Amino acid sequence: MSPPWYPSSLNVANSLLKKFAKNIIHTDYHDLHEWSINHIPEFWDRVWDFCGVVGNKGETILENAKDLEKAVFFPNATLNFAQNLLRQRNDHIAISFIAEDKVKRQLTHEELYWVAAKVADHFKQWGITKGDRVAGYLPNMPETVAAMLAAASLGGVWTACSPDFGTQGVIDRFSQIEPKVLITVDGYYYNGKTFSCLDRLPEILEKLPSVERVVVVSYLGLEHNYPRWDQLLSTSNATEITFTAVNFNDPLYILYSSGTTGIPKCIVHGVGGTLLKHLSEHQLQCDIKPEDRVFYFTTCSWMMWHWLVSALASGAHIVLFDGSPTYPTPTFLWDLAEELQINFFGTSAKYLSSLNKSEVDITKTHKLSHLRTIGSTGSPLLPETFDYVYKSIKQDVQISSLSGGTDIVSCFVMGNPISPVHRGEIQGSSLGLAMDVFNEHGIPVKEGAGELVCTKPFPSRPIGFWKDNDRQKYHNAYYARFKNTWHHGDFCEWTPHHGLIIHGRSDATLNPGGVRIGTAEIYRQLENISEIKECMAIGQKWQDDERVVLFVVLKQGVELTADLINHIKKNIRENTTPRHVPAKIISVHDLPRTKNNKLSEVVVRDVVHAREIKNKQSLLNPECLKDFINIQELQN
Repeated sequence: MSPPWYPSSLNVANSLLKKFAKNIIHTDYHDLHEWSINHIPEFWDRVWDFCGVVGNKGETILENAKDLEKAVFFPNATLNFAQNLLRQRNDHIAISFIAEDKVKRQLTHEELYWVAAKVADHFKQWGITKGDRVAGYLPNMPETVAAMLAAASLGGVWTACSPDFGTQGVIDRFSQIEPKVLITVDGYYYNGKTFSCLDRLPEILEKLPSVERVVVVSYLGLEHNYPRWDQLLSTSNATEITFTAVNFNDPLYILYSSGTTGIPKCIVHGVGGTLLKHLSEHQLQCDIKPEDRVFYFTTCSWMMWHWLVSALASGAHIVLFDGSPTYPTPTFLWDLAEELQINFFGTSAKYLSSLNKSEVDITKTHKLSHLRTIGSTGSPLLPETFDYVYKSIKQDVQISSLSGGTDIVSCFVMGNPISPVHRGEIQGSSLGLAMDVFNEHGIPVKEGAGELVCTKPFPSRPIGFWKDNDRQKYHNAYYARFKNTWHHGDFCEWTPHHGLIIHGRSDATLNPGGVRIGTAEIYRQLENISEIKECMAIGQKWQDDERVVLFVVLKQGVELTADLINHIKKNIRENTTPRHVPAKIISVHDLPRTKNNKLSEVVVRDVVHAREIKNKQSLLNPECLKDFINIQELQN
């Protein structure tokens, strides 16, 4: 099958990647990638210079290169993250902000600098210095970006939860890292409704004794007696920021694991590694240039928020959206893409799949003439969804499917502007990352599925877990499975085009009869069964083996009849193997998902096996778990 998208020769010639690769011997992206992983210090040294990092690079690029866990990039470099994002100090638009049909406003680069300067002035007066934590309980809005930049300008560490987190979810995360300042919001919009956060604030503050200052952003205009964000701006005369130079490997962000198996892990990311990796991904992999309009549908809790905001360092105009992606209409995000002339439109595979299921044809209502790239992440993008994008959204567009994660606040595999897009595949490994696929014995495999690993150092590895002083938890999470190798926990396989297919998380891999099966292999066979809205497959321990159980959410008015069950099984059997066919197919009302809108197979598997669910606060819809308790069909 021929690729559905080829880059034009003109676009290839004008791409930042081609300019970067000048004087490097290569014939295509794969050759360039091979060069990048065989010359790792030189590659990252070139990225620093090509992307114009503001800072002092130092003389050493990489220490302990042969020990992946102990390797250190740019050990003598100093820089400031906020300074790099605020370097475009002009009257061009930096941020467009939209909250459903309720709010719309813009900030220039100069206005963003001005706001960050005033907030940083107060932070400094409050004693925020290098290493202090500032927490945000905020939507994806300009104030969130400004607060992060203000903290980072002083060498502080930023962490955030989106306002849809419940009280305990916030406490579980922030209590571990003990922030000195909490920036929150009075409430937020979702699906045309308003939700207050003020009623949660007293309990949160009671359980966070480390918080010395709290500031409330007025979003809904609710009455309260807390210090207000607009007071910070009106009571500071600061117009300049004195940026604190920090070490390349000092902490910048604390992100959190999903927390579905216990209290979330606090993953600490470094200043320089985050900046350098994001610059390489934006400019070399996504061809983002100054004043390009970049959008990603995300909350500020998800790693993609951090990825999006870093596009400011490339001079991009970032588009922030808060609310439901389908309110007030199913095509609202595409309305914004048209109106704001978005060049890079990022979203989740789930969102694109839901449009496909609803048979929404964007081509009939939108031209999207400025749109070059559609980014997709969060879960595997199925081949049928590729077909849908090219048929019903835009024919001449690059699909850049991304996969990486919170653990590295960046991507292991993603698109690039000089290679064709093949149906159902991620275009390739990220430059500078020696990604491979291992079988269970730690041997690289070129055919069949295995574990996603990285065999050489890369700068966006986390600098550790918070308060993991002996680094044992950090070691066990990533390095214990395979010697001197990063084990990421994704199940994937190579394609003949040097591309990748992600089959899902390793911990959700099915194992009937001792044969490993990725859940995505089953899901893709159900994409064209119109009666199914969503599905989830788990492995249930059964008679000294494991059997596949498939839970389905059916469209309104549809019943799970014997004919539909047979149709589902037949479709799976004919397109995969008999081992993929579920032993049981069970209808439920909803499927549990995390706050980042990812389906949580692990939680359902634990419920089915009567195991304790340690952290329901990590789920967006924990009430749906009652559907999975004592299901009669699972007993026979």
